[in-house]
Amino acid sequence: MKLDPSEIFKVFAVETRVRIIELLKSKGPLGVKNIAELVGITPSAVSQHLKILKQAGLVRNERKGYWIPYSIDEEALENCRQVLNEVCTCGCGGTGDFKEKELRSSSADLLQNYEKELLNELRTVQERIREIKAKRGG
Repeated sequence: MKLDPSEIFKVFAVETRVRIIELLKSKGPLGVKNIAELVGITPSAVSQHLKILKQAGLVRNERKGYWIPYSIDEEALENCRQVLNEVCTCGCGGTGDFKEKELRSSSADLLQNYEKELLNELRTVQERIREIKAKRGG
């Protein structure tokens, strides 16, 4: 199921959903209670977010007795990546690298703007790392 780009952005517009996706990617299948503990919200709130992620086709679940583990749908996530690459304007084509051709033919102003964007992104990543370490206790 390929989501409309606007729907993808709506789903990922909520930070908690992004955190749930990150958890499932890094830890594998998890139950609602595990996710709630790791994210720091109630199980009912997790269930609501998982419902939206499941409707979007980004996560799936399969009952195993009383336990219902949720996992990432890798194909759906890859479709999201492709959509984001299509709307990305940096010229990296999904590699994360600024195209060499663009670098050679770019003006100083364009490159300085690109540098500012990268520095802002780096600060955001560093802040997120600090938040994660603080939650883990170091």
